[in-house]
Amino acid sequence: MDDPASLSQFFEAWDLFRDPVVAGTVTGAVLGWMGVSVVLGRMVFLSAALSQAAGLGVVTAFWVGGMLGMALSPWGGALACTGLAALLLAGRDRGLLGREVRLALVYLVGAAGTLVIGSRVVGEIQDVQTLLFGSAVAVRPEDLKVLVLVLGPLWLFQVWWGRGLRLALFRPEAAAVRGLPVRWLQVFTLISLTLSLSLATRVIGALPVFAFSVLPATAAIALAPSVAWAQWVALGAGALSGFLGYLLAFLWSLPVGPAQALVAAGLALLAWGLRRLVLRW
Repeated sequence: MDDPASLSQFFEAWDLFRDPVVAGTVTGAVLGWMGVSVVLGRMVFLSAALSQAAGLGVVTAFWVGGMLGMALSPWGGALACTGLAALLLAGRDRGLLGREVRLALVYLVGAAGTLVIGSRVVGEIQDVQTLLFGSAVAVRPEDLKVLVLVLGPLWLFQVWWGRGLRLALFRPEAAAVRGLPVRWLQVFTLISLTLSLSLATRVIGALPVFAFSVLPATAAIALAPSVAWAQWVALGAGALSGFLGYLLAFLWSLPVGPAQALVAAGLALLAWGLRRLVLRW
């Protein structure tokens, strides 16, 4: 099957692919925007750790629900585990339990726990595979609705409070002088990231979620002249990664999540290559 024919078939069957494409595009856009704060704030491993914690929460909900003979909400499991992880990571350093150690602990427990508990989940094995690798080719309409209803308002608040949030994150002393509630703005950023990562992990998987929260922002920082512009560029790069990754997965029969992550990585490498060429010129 040649590419033009496959491309025409993709758009002819748009009603079938619309929900997962929209889910990937929206998630890539919003996490791309938030990812600028993640990258510039040196919170890359925080994003990775929270993604793994969300995965652990989802498989735990499947496992416990199967044992009890009832359906537990994977959304609730993801939010619970991610929230506990965020509280642990937001705490003060105590002795050997520094920030790096706690990040490693959350990441390793989340990753190992997801694999171990996921091996016990038989009836929902497809959901577990989707969770780990983002290999879903379909998204349930109700999941897409929840994703949009949560990520949309969070992004709007990020835009509305954009200047204050940037000051609180990157210039807290200047923000405090201007009378901004620095601590609350920082907490809001962490809560927004926690909610976004946990819900997005449930829908499209931990791998593409981590990629969207880091790589589009990396590309944007290489090209944009300011943090504000970088957020808009990252939003576009994240949306393009979500859409184009799904399209390429359809054309070449690839798993969706890894394809989206590779597209995001390709955009980041291209952006940094262009930056080096411009600086050298």
